[in-house]
Formats: sequence, C-alpha cells, structure tokens
Amino acid sequence: MESPISTFSGLLVIIFIGVLFKRWRSPAGRLPYPPGPTPNMLSGNARDLPRVQPWLTYTLWAKQYGSVVHIREYSQHTVLVNSLKDAIALFEKRSQIYSDRPVMTMIELMGWDFNAALMPYTEKWRRHRRLFQQNFKREVSATYQPVQTSKIHELLYKLLNTPENFMLHYRTVAAAIIMATMYDNDISSSNVDRFVTVAEQAVGKLSEIMFPGAMAVNIFPFLRYLPSWFPGTGFKRFAEGCKVYTDEMQDVPFNFVKERMASGTGMLGLTERLLNQHNIQGGLPEAEEDIKGVTATAFAGGADTTVSALGTFFYAMLINPEAQRKAQEEIDNIIGTHRLPDYNDRNSLPYVEALYREVMRWRPVAPLGVSHSTSGEDIYNGYYIPKGSVVISNIWAMTRDESIYPQPESFLPERFINEDGQLNDNDLILTFGFGRRICPGRHMASATVWLMIATVLSTFNITKAKDADGNEIPVNDDYTGTLIIHKVPYHCSITPRSHESRDLILQANVSRNEI
Repeated sequence: MESPISTFSGLLVIIFIGVLFKRWRSPAGRLPYPPGPTPNMLSGNARDLPRVQPWLTYTLWAKQYGSVVHIREYSQHTVLVNSLKDAIALFEKRSQIYSDRPVMTMIELMGWDFNAALMPYTEKWRRHRRLFQQNFKREVSATYQPVQTSKIHELLYKLLNTPENFMLHYRTVAAAIIMATMYDNDISSSNVDRFVTVAEQAVGKLSEIMFPGAMAVNIFPFLRYLPSWFPGTGFKRFAEGCKVYTDEMQDVPFNFVKERMASGTGMLGLTERLLNQHNIQGGLPEAEEDIKGVTATAFAGGADTTVSALGTFFYAMLINPEAQRKAQEEIDNIIGTHRLPDYNDRNSLPYVEALYREVMRWRPVAPLGVSHSTSGEDIYNGYYIPKGSVVISNIWAMTRDESIYPQPESFLPERFINEDGQLNDNDLILTFGFGRRICPGRHMASATVWLMIATVLSTFNITKAKDADGNEIPVNDDYTGTLIIHKVPYHCSITPRSHESRDLILQANVSRNEI
C-alpha cells in the first residue's frame, strides 16, 4: 500500500503536468494577457495573492499595471476590473460573455449552492432570477414599505431605551425586515436573534472561501474526493460546519410557513404567496425548492449587506458632525418636527439622498462585489481573456477614482449636489453590481437604508461617547476584511434631539403595536 506522502507527491506531478498542458494549449502565446504581477511558471501568482483586505492590494496593482489586471493561480486565470469604464464595457456591453459565475467546489460543499447570487448561468439560475425580478422590482418592492416603516420605528424605540446597544439594534432590524417580508411577522418577532446569528455565521464562512487563493479545492476540485484523514483536507470539516447554518437558514423558516399554512393559519409573507401560486399552477417538481432557495437568498443577502450599510451610516455621522447637521437642518426645514419622515419625503430631501449615496460609496458593502466568470474567450483592448476566467469588479478602486470622486477618502455628500442645491445625475450605487448580475433586491435595500438614515437623523444626535472622566473615547477606522465588510465595534453616544423627538418615537411605537 502506498504511503500518503508518495500519493501526495504523485498528485503534485499530475497537477504540474495539467498546468503545463493548459498553458501550452492557450492562445495567449499569440495574444498577451492583460498586464499584472510576474507569475511563477507553475503556481502563477499564488504567492502574491493577498489574504487580508485584497481590494487594497488590487487597487495598488491597478496604479502599477493599469485598470485591467491579470493574475494566475496555477491554471486559474483571474482578471481584476478596477475602473467603472471597464466594468460597464465588460459586464454591461458584453454581458453575454461576462454574466457567468465561477464554479467553486466549496460553495456546493458548504451548502451555499441554493443562492442565486452564486449560481452559474444555468436554467436553474434563470428560474430563480425570474422569481426575484417578479417580486423585487421597483413597484413590488414599494408594497413592502409598511413593514420596513414599522420595523424602523421599532428600532427608534430601542435606540431610545438602550442606545448603548445600537449595533445590535440595527443588526436586528435589518434581519427583522427581511424575515417579515419573506416569511411572516410572527417568525421575525420570535426568532430574529437566532437568524441574525445563523446568517452572520454562514456569510462569515462564505467570506473565507471567496477570494482568490483562499481554498485549494476551488482550484483543484478533485481534492474533494480525498479521504478526510488525508493531509490538506481540513476544508471538509470547514464546509460541514458551514452547512449546518445554510441548512437551517433555508429549512427552518420555510418549514414554519408550510406548517402554519397546513394548520389553516394565514401568513403574510412572500413565501406563502409563492407557495399558493405554485399549487394553483399544478406544482412543478422544482418550484418548491426554487421558492425555498429564493427566499433564503433574499434573507441571507439582504440582512448582511443592509447591516454593513447601516453600520457605516452610524460611523460616518459620528466622525462627520457637519454632514449630520446639514441633513438634520434639511429635515427640519422640509418636514418640520411634528412627524417622522416617510417614503413620500424622499424626493424632497436632496441632501439626505446625497448622504445615502455617500454612505454607499465611502465604504462599499462588498468591496470586490461577487466574482463573475467568462462563458467564452474574449479579446479586450488587445488583451486575451480566456474562457472560464474569474473576473472581479474592484468596487473599492472604482469608488476611489479621483476623476469621478475627488478626495475619495473624505465623506462628502456634497459631491452629489449641484450648485443649485439639487441632486446631480450620479446615482449609480456601484456595490449593487452590474449587468445581468445586478442585485435584484437593490430597490428594497435602498429603501431600508434611506428610511433608516432619515428617521434616525430626524430624532437623534450621534456624537462621540465619553469615559468616566468626561474625555471623548477615540474611534478607529477599522473594518473587517471579509466579502461583506463591517465596521468593528466601537462606542458612541445616541441621544434624542428634543422632547418632541422622544414623543414622536413613543407615539410611533404605540401606533405600531396597535396595527
């Protein structure tokens, strides 16, 4: 019987021959790849790949090599798209080539293959995408506004009573909105804390395998068939640990709805509506699994990305008091202090809208978006891009383009305001993505974040916290380095702007409980 070491050596030889064969048969000998760091003959740029906040390194490479950068990890080609111009040219104008997703073995092993955002460009993805477009387009998303308003008013009440827990409160409200709209208000009321944890754990583990160089099995899929005792197969235990969360995220709320429907209890969420349509249409075999996958995708994606944006909002207001003051002044002048803002006010508050756009630009929720993949080979600006290349949109670099956003590291809502005080036409939220893969839940996400910003600023002041000696507690600029970034925990002071503000919050809470 061969030893594990000799078997492993044999595998390395097979990998080496495979890489050389792919390089030999590549037409890149006639057409150059886009410029990038010099690769090693066998491993390519595997040793160059950053493990922490890779968007920062990619942005530096863009300055050195150009806006489109090529790297290779063994036989896997990756193209980094660092400018908005190139992103539109590839993801929008050549969407027939650039709309696929990379096939990552870990996504399947971790149970994330239900998620439409990660699916390859297949018939299953088209079915899921159709459900998303039907139920999250702009006019349908507007029907979710009463739930969003109710949950945000609940957040105001929590901030009034326990402002020190503000991070927990905005995490919870983001999940509660999605749970209520996808499933029912009952499940969001009883289990939201648990599902916040489930989503954070599952998305956190997903973040660890998405970047180039993160997991060898993504480059060499045959490794999945090795026994668990074999050296280098720790990814199997990692995947099993994640699958516990992805299974719960799909099954528990979905089964809750089905059980309540079977008992004759009416539900108010999207899941029941889709299940009823499914039954009326004769119950296609794959439809129920599609519904479960779509609603779980909406919860997983919407909850975590919204949490990131809300965290940036609170932090931005803490360190930019002038922007906070201007937004509050606009709210007071347009709406007054006798009521809370609502969605009908959005077009009347240009500075608040500009502040929302700047929150989404300044610390983009997903600095590298979700990777695309080429379904065919392409030639772009004289460079060869192979079929099956991973193509990454470096949103971070795009939001740091000084030709579009002067002083990009500064928080400046004014960059979206014309000289006449009205909004300019730069309303593109880059973090929502591009082309056929643009986020289908963007209208609902935008509405949640905007109303949160408007209502919090109308009722609270956000200032630096002080220690026991009355000294301001400093706050650093640290964010997590994950797929979805989050501001690391910090302290701040959140206080009602006035007695009238307190009364409005209490009145809204009473009205919410009476509904």
